[in-house]
Amino acid sequence: EVYSKKVDSLTLNSPCARPILKIYLIKEENMVAPYKYERGEKRVTFQLEVPGKTEDIVQILLQLHRASCLDKLGDQTAMVAAILQSRLARTCFDKNSFQHVTENPHMECVAEMVSPLVTNAGHVCITDCNLYFQPMNSYPDSVVQIGLHSVRRIYKRRHGLRPLGLEVFCTENDLCSDIYLKFYSTKERDELYYYIATFLENHIVECTAESYMLQWQRGHISNYQYLLHLNNLADRSVNDLSQYPVFPWVISDYSSTQLDLLNPASFRDLSKPIGALNTERLERLLERYRDMPEPHFMYGSHYSSPGYVLFYLVRVAPEHMLCLQNGRFDQADRMFNSVGETWKNCLEGGTDFKELIPEFYGSDSSFLKNLLGLNLGRRQGGGRVENVELPPWASDPDDFLEKMRLALECQYVSEHLHEWIDLIFGFKQRGSEAVAAHNVFHPFTYEGGVDCDSIEDPDQKIAMLTQILEFGQTPRQLFVTPHPQRITPRFHNLSATPSLSSSELSPMSPSMESFEDLTEESKKMAWSNMNKLALQSCHKIHKEAVTGIAVALSSCLMLPDDKIVVCSSWDNNVYFYSIAYGRRQDTLMGHDDAVSHICWRDDKLYTASWDSTVKIWKCVADDISSNKRTQFDLLAEFEHEAGVNTLDLSPAGTLLATGTKEGTLTLWDIASPLPLNQLTCHSGKIHQVAFSPDSRHILSVGEDSCLVVTDVQTGMLIATVHAEQEQRCFCWDGNTVLSGGMSGDLSVWDLLSSKVIHKIPAHSGAVTCMWMNEQCSTIITGGVDKQIILWKPEY
Repeated sequence: EVYSKKVDSLTLNSPCARPILKIYLIKEENMVAPYKYERGEKRVTFQLEVPGKTEDIVQILLQLHRASCLDKLGDQTAMVAAILQSRLARTCFDKNSFQHVTENPHMECVAEMVSPLVTNAGHVCITDCNLYFQPMNSYPDSVVQIGLHSVRRIYKRRHGLRPLGLEVFCTENDLCSDIYLKFYSTKERDELYYYIATFLENHIVECTAESYMLQWQRGHISNYQYLLHLNNLADRSVNDLSQYPVFPWVISDYSSTQLDLLNPASFRDLSKPIGALNTERLERLLERYRDMPEPHFMYGSHYSSPGYVLFYLVRVAPEHMLCLQNGRFDQADRMFNSVGETWKNCLEGGTDFKELIPEFYGSDSSFLKNLLGLNLGRRQGGGRVENVELPPWASDPDDFLEKMRLALECQYVSEHLHEWIDLIFGFKQRGSEAVAAHNVFHPFTYEGGVDCDSIEDPDQKIAMLTQILEFGQTPRQLFVTPHPQRITPRFHNLSATPSLSSSELSPMSPSMESFEDLTEESKKMAWSNMNKLALQSCHKIHKEAVTGIAVALSSCLMLPDDKIVVCSSWDNNVYFYSIAYGRRQDTLMGHDDAVSHICWRDDKLYTASWDSTVKIWKCVADDISSNKRTQFDLLAEFEHEAGVNTLDLSPAGTLLATGTKEGTLTLWDIASPLPLNQLTCHSGKIHQVAFSPDSRHILSVGEDSCLVVTDVQTGMLIATVHAEQEQRCFCWDGNTVLSGGMSGDLSVWDLLSSKVIHKIPAHSGAVTCMWMNEQCSTIITGGVDKQIILWKPEY
């Protein structure tokens, strides 16, 4: 029955309409409160805003009425979906909404705009200039328009564990996207994604876990920023409460009056999931896990779900909580009343394993305060639920967040955060490693755990989707090998007083970054004590074997301005990486085979390749560290009869020594393409060649386990030393050699006596690279065990 010509009030003679009713009564008087039923002669009045003709609206309501009377939830949902699809199929995108009459549409399809707990159906259209979304109900606007030139990043998303989502960002704010779209088919989603990706090719290549990891390792982005990036890459979005960004609890002390960030006991063990922090509770869970039929899982709830997110955010998003819980707030004693109580329940509760959300490390403390004056009920003790109770060490909500931020960025957390990343985003998320780490959740929470599209029964399908959306979802796995540790300089002492501030977290300069100039006598003293090398520190921060060192960077060299790293590659190219942004800045494609070794001297790049050539390149740009592409002019090319594996320049930069895969050592004058001397000094590949400091001799090591000294002037072999095992790398001063062998030991050689005078245990596998500073006071070694080790001679 229609009671108004404007069709703004309709009556359905069916109590089955009540599920629709509650959505509107919550907003009826522009206030947030639990809804109330209005009964009376089986009539339920509600407001409905749908654009269109009166006849269309009445027809839609009749169809909805029919759908609401169906017995099964699956049938109801299928009917409503069919109504929406039918409505959308009869309409199309209104091209009068184009910003410019010259725009050319590329594709148009039906999709839904996703926001917390709500999806809004409409039409998507992308042109050569803009991305448009036109909601069917004209909310929040009649059309949403995003200029393609303003898009910074786009991400494919899972929605309900299905690859149907796409999120678009026009800023670098990882918590605030410009639109989140859910498509009805993966094909349409991918077509739109690749069109934008092609349009924004330079932006897309930056958004990788590896590039962010490099920036984080070197301290160019904070722990907070890195976690936001990882959440983004793992399909977490603030628009999807079932996949809300997840952050760790890092503090375990919520009872002291002062927070001591120097005391490891103040922190949670980041190598364990929340459920494994309490040993007694874990034993009970494991006992149940062992007796459980398939599918096995250790935890009956997840660490992130819509309910947990709104548990924290109820004071700023009460309407979402009311929507999620059928128009009711949770019982007062189960609300987010106290930070300390919540942490205690996460440690002791039988079903509570939740982590935190980004807001705990942000700057907006409103989620801790009842600024809306909500009636959240009374606790059993009689007190009203108001603001969240804070730990004694926090003077107010803003102070609490400041200390939480300082804790997240402190030394202890920086050194252990990679362990938590392994659990949530990494190799301990699935499989046997997850079992060993006590990190196994219900199979339905994992990507690929269930195929909803293969379920034919509509009731089962809807039940499965509901369970997936409400139970919580495990992030997409980003790493399948152990995550490297952060390279963390030691910090100044932190004050444990409430006046703790970020200025006190300024890092001290690493001890290896500034050394006093040493005289030649000091260098001789350093070499005379090379057999007394003392291990200073050991870091396993790489995923694969360490094959080269330039102040701890692999297979590369650092340019003098400390802004660019140049890397030779097995794919025939030389890559230039920006240290500040952790991304590739330029590529030099100058060889037909693998580039095996590089060297930089006086703005010239020397490249050795397995294509049997060594080339010298001149950088044309005034500033290679700028964002502009760099031009390199080929100055010279030196031909060989076999692939070149290594090279070295004399200290004066006038002579070049090269070693080939067939064991040939060649000496070149930089000014001439003809060799000065050439001799076969090894029976296999030459691993490394190096001039002595006075440029009189060249030392080489090879596959034949020999150390060979060659006279530069005459080209004659001066000495050949047979080692017990193959030596892969070395440093030397013209008389004493420090070399790394296949066994992982460092050997100190006296070339005059041709003997090893000392051996130093170092790596658990072959030592593959070695670096020594100019003052000979610091040595770094790398090996196939993926470790780099810092050494210093003891005087």
